[in-house]
Amino acid sequence: MTTKIALLQPIAGEMADIIQSLLPEGFSASAVKGRSVEDLKAEVADATYALWWDVPVPAEVLAAGPKLKLVHKWGVGIDNIDLDYCRAHGIKVARTTGSNAAPVADFTIGLMLALARRIVPAHNSTAAGGWAKNEVWKQSIMVSGKTVGIIGLGAIGKGVAKRLQGFDCRVLYYSRTQLPPEQEKALGVEYRTLDALLPEVDILSLNCPLTPETAKMIDARAFAKIKRGALLINVARGGVVVEADLVAALKDGTLRGAAVDVFDQEPPPADHPLLHMDNVIVTPHCASTAYENSRRSIQHWLGNMMRVEKGEPIPEQDRVVD
Repeated sequence: MTTKIALLQPIAGEMADIIQSLLPEGFSASAVKGRSVEDLKAEVADATYALWWDVPVPAEVLAAGPKLKLVHKWGVGIDNIDLDYCRAHGIKVARTTGSNAAPVADFTIGLMLALARRIVPAHNSTAAGGWAKNEVWKQSIMVSGKTVGIIGLGAIGKGVAKRLQGFDCRVLYYSRTQLPPEQEKALGVEYRTLDALLPEVDILSLNCPLTPETAKMIDARAFAKIKRGALLINVARGGVVVEADLVAALKDGTLRGAAVDVFDQEPPPADHPLLHMDNVIVTPHCASTAYENSRRSIQHWLGNMMRVEKGEPIPEQDRVVD
């Protein structure tokens, strides 16, 4: 009899093959075919471990898994699982801290460049038979030399700051905890409160978790303070930004443009305004999903499952509910 790991999201066949190749002896893994609550409940019914990432995991799903020892996030955001239920019922919760920092930081810089230099409209126009060189020129700005504000200076935010050093950017940051001066100097960053940061930045990069403190942080009030013509990059969570206020800021010129990898509702509805704006790049919550990083991140969460199986503690940086 094998110990089952339930994957609470549909996955590609190639990813399933990688997971199967890394499974320890005596373990099996299977993934849901759909994203509904009923799909998740059926999958966890006989599972000892479960893995989740984007699809929410409410109490009723957790209650359907009486054997669950550990529910592991493939990523770091823990806003979409009922932690109170887990605490009350002895279900451990962990995350893959730092495992996706490099791909997300790379992706963040990529979005900055694509948005600033109008790369997506340039491609679309050329592919359609046009030659919009003059229009792209008039609307492009450079990332080099700009002031960039990073919201959230965890592993991802630090990765973004390090990469920006190569662009001679001035980097400001706002985070729950201010770094010691020697760490700020090494990263080339300066701390600001949110209200002080917003009027200074040419590019605002959201790299923070969704918490009660960050929920709806970037709203109409924040847009009223931001430097006019700034760019916004959101690879954090949709809930950090009030989407209606973002749309308004893009329409009235407060923002020059935005790149959005995350939404309140995922996938977003087909009529979502952000999907149909020329000054917006939209991507399907894929900042962390670099294929060549897959084995490393799978080994990360499998390692924590094996620790629980052996009665060993989960590393402190990964531990959410013990």
